[in-house]
Amino acid sequence: MPLRFAISILLASLLLADAMPAAQAPAASSSPASSSSSQEGEAPAGAPADAPSEAEIHARAEKLMANQHNNDEVLDQYERLERYIDRTTTAKSRSTEDRTYRVVPTGGGTLRILVKNGDKLVEPAEYRRQMQLWESILEMMSRPNDSRARTAAEKYAKRKRERAQFVEAAGQAYLTTWVGREARNGRACDVFELRPNPSFRSRSMFQDALTHVTAKTWVDRETIQLVRGEAHVTSDISFGAGILGKLYRGGLVAMEQAEVAPGVWLPMRYEYDFSGRKFLFPFEQHQTIEASRYRYIGSLRDALAVARDELATGKPFRENP
Repeated sequence: MPLRFAISILLASLLLADAMPAAQAPAASSSPASSSSSQEGEAPAGAPADAPSEAEIHARAEKLMANQHNNDEVLDQYERLERYIDRTTTAKSRSTEDRTYRVVPTGGGTLRILVKNGDKLVEPAEYRRQMQLWESILEMMSRPNDSRARTAAEKYAKRKRERAQFVEAAGQAYLTTWVGREARNGRACDVFELRPNPSFRSRSMFQDALTHVTAKTWVDRETIQLVRGEAHVTSDISFGAGILGKLYRGGLVAMEQAEVAPGVWLPMRYEYDFSGRKFLFPFEQHQTIEASRYRYIGSLRDALAVARDELATGKPFRENP
């Protein structure tokens, strides 16, 4: 689906923003020439006096990538609440949905358990049915000889590999500039902008779409963690030569992270704003996802113990624990 594809492109751009300072791209400079004339360990010529040197940017980028990799690895060991607010407009209708899910680990990704629809909690019987589904998935995943478990685990591992491979392969798609320091969400941040590299030659539809996107990131100076990232569609993105659809200029994805445990920063908010066309039909989608109540679960065995305990005790979902 073009919309899902576009979201993947923009989120990948934010991941690339983490990697780019380590690539051969100008930092804190308006031209590549000033970057190449600077000495190792010095700020590029023409940069502000307080700009980090290329060596400092490189060191921070390596630390940032290591931190983000660790965050990604542990994300599926946590449960959380996610509130989805969707405002979608098509040629025939306009709709708004407000749903809250309990997102739980399964050993092969996560499962969303609906806990609230609008301002109404789901019925206890429906909540229990979803909890039983979680338990059954965990039991299946805990049997390594089960073909369904192997298939699910292989698909999960493949998704993670493909994301990492794409970030690495598209590393030359952008040029990065350090643009200053700002306070964001109460944190002192370095700010980086990414713009398409005119020398980049795409080899796939996915890579070609990156040439239509710019990005901006705010990186916490103390912890070297990603605080916020934004990716913007600067020109229309066509799918299937425009036959399948098109994502119009002006689309946005934004992501914010915060510390949920010592050294662990996880997503707290996503924003998606798109307009485009699916085949012949125009659409608009505006979605926010707010995450809260992160709780460490741990291993597959630990998750199964949590599910069984809650089912055995008949523990209901509580909106305010």
